[in-house]
Amino acid sequence: MVRKVIRTGITEFTYTRTVQPRPKLGAWLEELSRLLAINAARGGRERLTLIQVYEELRGLGYEGGYDAVRRYATVWARTQSSGASSAFVPLSFAPGEAYQFDWSHEVVLIDGATTTIKMAHVRLCHSRSRRASWMLYAFMIVSKYASGCLIASPFPNR
Repeated sequence: MVRKVIRTGITEFTYTRTVQPRPKLGAWLEELSRLLAINAARGGRERLTLIQVYEELRGLGYEGGYDAVRRYATVWARTQSSGASSAFVPLSFAPGEAYQFDWSHEVVLIDGATTTIKMAHVRLCHSRSRRASWMLYAFMIVSKYASGCLIASPFPNR
C-alpha cells in the first residue's frame, strides 16, 4: 500500500463490492423472502423480529448466520417499500371558511324523565370549537343568506 501511494501519488483508495456473496443463504433466499412477506403482512403486534424470523429459518434447516439474514431482510424491505411515506398534513382554514356537522343521540333528564334526544353538533374548523344544537338556527340563517355556502362565522370564537 505504501509503495502504491509513493509511486502513483494517489492517497485515497475506495473499495465497493458490486455483488454480496451469500454462500449459505443463497439456497434459502426463496424461503426467507416468503417468511419476510408473511411477516410484513401481519399486524404490528403480531410481527416477528428479525431474530425470530432467523430462528424460524434455522428450524427449517438453515445453518448460516444471523448477519446474512439481517442484511438480506434490510435490502428486501427497501425493495418492497413504495417509496412514499404517510405524513400528517394539518389543514388550515380561514374563519368561517369551513365547518363540520354531525348528529348524535344524547340521553338527557327532562322534567325528571330520562329521554334520548337527537342533537346536532357544529364544529368550526378554524377555531376547533364545538357548539351544540341551540346554535344550529343561527347557522341555518347564515347559510341560507350565503346561498348555502358558509362564508362568515355566526358563532363567537373563544
